[in-house]
Amino acid sequence: MPPRSHPTARQARLGTELRRLREASGLKARDVAAFLNSTSTQMSQMEAGIAGVSAQRIRRLAAHYSCPDEALIEALSAMAGERPRGWWDEYRGVLPQVNLDVAEAEHHATFLREVVITHIPGLLQTPDYARAIFGYMRPELPEDELAPRVEHRMKRHAVIEGDSPPPYETIIHEFALRIRVADRQASVAQLRRILAEIEQGHATVRVIPTDQDHFAGAGASMLYLGGPLTRLDTGLKDTPGGTMFIDAEAQLERLRTLFRKVEKASMEPTASRDFIHRLTKEL
Repeated sequence: MPPRSHPTARQARLGTELRRLREASGLKARDVAAFLNSTSTQMSQMEAGIAGVSAQRIRRLAAHYSCPDEALIEALSAMAGERPRGWWDEYRGVLPQVNLDVAEAEHHATFLREVVITHIPGLLQTPDYARAIFGYMRPELPEDELAPRVEHRMKRHAVIEGDSPPPYETIIHEFALRIRVADRQASVAQLRRILAEIEQGHATVRVIPTDQDHFAGAGASMLYLGGPLTRLDTGLKDTPGGTMFIDAEAQLERLRTLFRKVEKASMEPTASRDFIHRLTKEL
């Protein structure tokens, strides 16, 4: 397989997991390269996701590494080989690569957990809300860049609205529900969209009220995506440098702990639904 110029986050994650398996075995990259009749450069490319790897080679490597975790090997093998084209590929060269990576990660998730403090989660946004968010960027986006961003965000909804959607839980701060990123009409429509997703069973929503004591998690925003195995879970956090994909177990455990802490500060789903319903009448 020829080297890739821009591996996706999923391809890079596969390479990372192969590197971890090798390191756990105590073998050096050059020794494994010799075993495969390959080179150290090709090994580095494979472990960086730049070079593709077949399911057959993954199983061969696993045997060489004496890896006993059959479930992990099967999960990695499923990630390998030719990558099927997803709807997000339509935006390659149109949107930043990270937008495509997020959509692909959501598509493969077994469950999704999200914490949002200042904005409505992207998976629940209306077109008007998304347009207001993207339109507020500086420098302001021209229409030919703004429109595909809004369209892409709306297509992401398919992950929770399909025939067999993964469980989606989100915790939203009351501030995010009240902030008018556009006008009153758009805000009411946005709240009704959230209620519709709740009623259709597409989302479990919890709200953190502004009068909640001892909530110091204003920086807790995150998206946690379940993998086929806990080891293959992925965390996403927005940073000043952009969206960061998290796959180290210690960091994933911190995100799991963070979600549980924020969950304790939120209202139960039924109370949250009723709260949002009341808010639609107040705005």
